[in-house]
Amino acid sequence: MSSYLTGKGKRRYKRSLESLNDGEDAASPVEDGSLEETVDLGDDRTSKEEQDTGDLRLLARQNYLSRREIQKIEALRKDLLLLEEDVKKYGWEALTQRERDDIALKRELVELFEKKESDPEVGFKLQDDYIDGKGKIDVGRKRQALSNRDDYFQKRKTPKQQVWEERQLQKAIREEGTDEIAVPDSDKYEFVFDNDAAVEFTQEEEDDILPEKDAEYENLLAEKLEIEENRVRSLQETRKLLPVYQYRDDLLRAIRENQILIIVGETGSGKTTQLPQYLVEDGYTEAGKLQIAVTQPRRVAATSVASRVADEMNVVLGNEVGYSIRFEDKTNGKTILKYMTDGMLLREVLVDPELKKYSCVMIDEAHERTLATDILLGLLKDILLHRKDLKLLVSSATMNAAKFSHFFNGCPIFNVPGRRYPVDIHYTLQPEANYLQAAISTIFQIHTSQPLPGDILVFLTGQEEIESARQKIEEIAGKVSSSIAPMILAPIYANLPQEQQELIFLKTPSNSRKIVLATNIAETSLTIDGIKFVIDPGYVKENSFVPSTGMTQLVTVPCSRASVDQRAGRAGRVGPGKCYRLFTKWSYYNELELMPKPEILRTNLSSVVLLLLSLGISDLINFPMLDKPSISSLTSSLEDLYLLGALNSKGKITRLGRIMCEFPCEPQFAKVIHTSATHDQCKGVLEECVDTVAMLHEAMSLFAGQKEQSSEFLGEVSSDHMLYLQIYQEWRDYNYSRAWCRDHKLQYKTLCRVRNIRNQLWNCAEKLGLVAMNEIAKRQEVDVAEKLPIKLTKCFIAGFPTNIAQLGTTGYRTVGKKSTSGLNVYVHPSSILNKQLRDSARKPSKYVLYQTLMLTSREFMRDCIPIYDDAWLLEMIPQVFKRKAR
Repeated sequence: MSSYLTGKGKRRYKRSLESLNDGEDAASPVEDGSLEETVDLGDDRTSKEEQDTGDLRLLARQNYLSRREIQKIEALRKDLLLLEEDVKKYGWEALTQRERDDIALKRELVELFEKKESDPEVGFKLQDDYIDGKGKIDVGRKRQALSNRDDYFQKRKTPKQQVWEERQLQKAIREEGTDEIAVPDSDKYEFVFDNDAAVEFTQEEEDDILPEKDAEYENLLAEKLEIEENRVRSLQETRKLLPVYQYRDDLLRAIRENQILIIVGETGSGKTTQLPQYLVEDGYTEAGKLQIAVTQPRRVAATSVASRVADEMNVVLGNEVGYSIRFEDKTNGKTILKYMTDGMLLREVLVDPELKKYSCVMIDEAHERTLATDILLGLLKDILLHRKDLKLLVSSATMNAAKFSHFFNGCPIFNVPGRRYPVDIHYTLQPEANYLQAAISTIFQIHTSQPLPGDILVFLTGQEEIESARQKIEEIAGKVSSSIAPMILAPIYANLPQEQQELIFLKTPSNSRKIVLATNIAETSLTIDGIKFVIDPGYVKENSFVPSTGMTQLVTVPCSRASVDQRAGRAGRVGPGKCYRLFTKWSYYNELELMPKPEILRTNLSSVVLLLLSLGISDLINFPMLDKPSISSLTSSLEDLYLLGALNSKGKITRLGRIMCEFPCEPQFAKVIHTSATHDQCKGVLEECVDTVAMLHEAMSLFAGQKEQSSEFLGEVSSDHMLYLQIYQEWRDYNYSRAWCRDHKLQYKTLCRVRNIRNQLWNCAEKLGLVAMNEIAKRQEVDVAEKLPIKLTKCFIAGFPTNIAQLGTTGYRTVGKKSTSGLNVYVHPSSILNKQLRDSARKPSKYVLYQTLMLTSREFMRDCIPIYDDAWLLEMIPQVFKRKAR
């Protein structure tokens, strides 16, 4: 018969057969010899038989989808059955959040399908009664079934109330075509209003349109409301249990009677979170006109404490309670209680020298003696003379209170006695030769002898020790796992990815013990619930700056007694605890210093000196400080600022120096940014310099793995700075993707901080007019991309004139400092330049610029740029290299 078909008819006939044979059980729509009845021999596409063929295809597809839906649900039921067995075996609390969500979703899908099967009105089921006894498809029956389906769905759109009214109306109409109601003897009566037949109405709030859904929603709201009320009630009850609550009235009375008050209390007494709230309740904010500032030495502490206090006050973080840290400000016009780092309050003094918007300033954790804290205390001592209404509270867990009181002319000291829970201190009988091995042994000793629950916090000095201890603990636990309870290892250090850092805050499963391996970040900045045991080797890594060489030394030194006591307090936050110190009691009282060495005696003072000079304080030696820095440190800082152009020959701050103060970064980085927009040989690379400077601020915590492995996708790069620049530009081109960071082993949270830093630096440059100057230079420049590495190198030479090393017979040697001897230095193994030096076919550069010089096992240069042309040095920093030539 196919010979009678035209070309188009053949194609339609072929497609019809393929469509009808698509399903597994699809019956043949026609028998041999009946094609003349069902196939159009012409080109008429709207024929009756062709419409039937299309309907058959739709019908076959619906049958296939129905069968596949049943198969999918059966597979889902089997999968859910296995998951339910795991829930019974391990318990719901042992599952991860992702596994819980998966089980809940599958339960909901199975429940919906069962509801669909039990309720005939949920969905329309196809009928197979249009297949006749011979296996043929009766087109008439089929069309009737489809018509019934369409009628069903059309009828479902009409509300039930309307259908009922239409039916009642049809019964009452006298005859078709009229709307007269058939009432017997209706012509004998007039209109009558019967109160019994009046229509009843309800108020809007009483009208329950969807009783089942409303009840379910209301139950959910009531459940969440009850949980929130219990949480708030628990917070308020916990506040009353803190030791500081007993002295609330005495504290407020002492603050009202004294302008300056030293507050000393044990760890966990509630000074940081409760005292600022007491001040708000006592009216120190004056209906929002004034604020209370609380400083913290670390960014993590400022953000976490602000979040906790906002929760206790039942307000949104960022409104009444907020925080301000470097490159992040979460406050607004409603903020009355402001947590911040001490460095941020120090920068506010630049804008408001008398801190007029604050009624009270609280310096918390003063025992850590950061550089910004010491400078801030000196400035506040002068401000308090002019502002008699300003209150100053100096608070800490452990500190030399008498020294602070003497500094502030004998101000009173308020002691908050008692810790929330007692802590038993245990010492070793003799000194330990290997404290890392002793810490691991103590962990298993506690785990096998002390009852559950009760987590362990171990203080170690750095990432290398933490990873080494973690590996050894896992090896030992793997061999004895059958005889001990499960152990959950949770490390915490600066370079750890954010997702892994959050594991320390998760609730420990029952019949398990969590082992937290932490640096000194857990001393004051973090509060970990469930800690009952603390293991303290008594050591810490400390940065120390050497002014003569410009080198930062990272060395392991014994802790101070104040830090050791602070660590022990971590065991008494949630219940009675124990602290195991891996040193003798004699060492505690005779070898450990009372307080840690102040940062002002062991750091670079360039930024502080420039800040003080910008405030008009030129007599640096007589500036009030708790501990005076050495004359050599001040001299070295003044020399560095003079080489940068921030000071003139008479030691006065220049216009460039004041511009540097506007940037929220070190003066050297500010000079790099300024040079990229103003210097004739460097114009047009402001954006690239800002990106690189922002990356350098977070370079230490940027890579989740090895630096070389994370940067392989970029190919060959000339320096660490170009590597950082290309990483940021690639991330920006991929729309700041989290998946992109994960694929290239980069920390997403760190790059987000880099983006915030970059935006603030760019806004500052725009405010100073540098962006407009850069745009003019870019329009005049040609081949900017080719000259970018050279211009970027020149900008950093101008910003870091003393960070230059020259290649000699024995390696690189520093030449930037005034000392003629110099120092033998080595490229850090993680630097891109180190890989180039291993390439024997490539000639090393004569000069190298480094960002930091650090002493660990050797004197290493970190983040290096090769300088291939000596003329760049004479061009950018003639004040240094002309002097060297002489």
